[in-house]
Amino acid sequence: MTKIQRKKYMTLESSKNLGGIGAILLFVGAVGFLVEPLLAFAAIIGVILCLVALRGLADYYSERGIFNNALWAFLAIIVGIIIAIAALAYLVVYTDILSQFVQVLYPTWNGDWTTLPTTPQISPDNLNVSLIVPLLTPIIEIYVLFCIFLVITGFFIWRSLKKVSAKANVGLFGTAGILLFIGAILSILFIGLILMWIATLLMAIAFFQLRPRVEPPSTTMAPPALTPTPV
Repeated sequence: MTKIQRKKYMTLESSKNLGGIGAILLFVGAVGFLVEPLLAFAAIIGVILCLVALRGLADYYSERGIFNNALWAFLAIIVGIIIAIAALAYLVVYTDILSQFVQVLYPTWNGDWTTLPTTPQISPDNLNVSLIVPLLTPIIEIYVLFCIFLVITGFFIWRSLKKVSAKANVGLFGTAGILLFIGAILSILFIGLILMWIATLLMAIAFFQLRPRVEPPSTTMAPPALTPTPV
């Protein structure tokens, strides 16, 4: 194995391991967030590792589109998260939507947050849903806006994984990519988030299926033999 071949082999191996571990962290962090919010950091680390892995695969297969599409997907989800957090912060800080929501759940609340734990809550049977729906509308609108960025993210990551699938001949990358894209489209119905979660597991398996590319043997023609000239 030449020095160049050894370097390319190490690039593939590191990309395979980083991508597989990153996808697993993303898979665990996404579901673990429901149990422990701090596990969201595992998902963040997983996304970064996957991005680094796709950069390595782009170099290995000499296909810039692998990393470029992944980078656009990363930027889209970051922008979506920032906008969603900023919009939620605006609702909480600059509007009284939170206090109105609490007032519906605790009709006798006097507006003092320190007395909220001792204020009796309304019975679920007497809860007026018509008062809650208008308060949830801005939150739903923010989620819809976030889903738009999620669809953009899914589209670019699908393009990236499709290129990896074609170059590496690992069809599971293409399956994971299209499942991520479909899940992003259906994320407005929440079931899409489950599809995206499953897709991260398929992506992890796909990374570990990567194998070195077999280079075709070089066909160099031997110089013709010299025949002695008759005297």
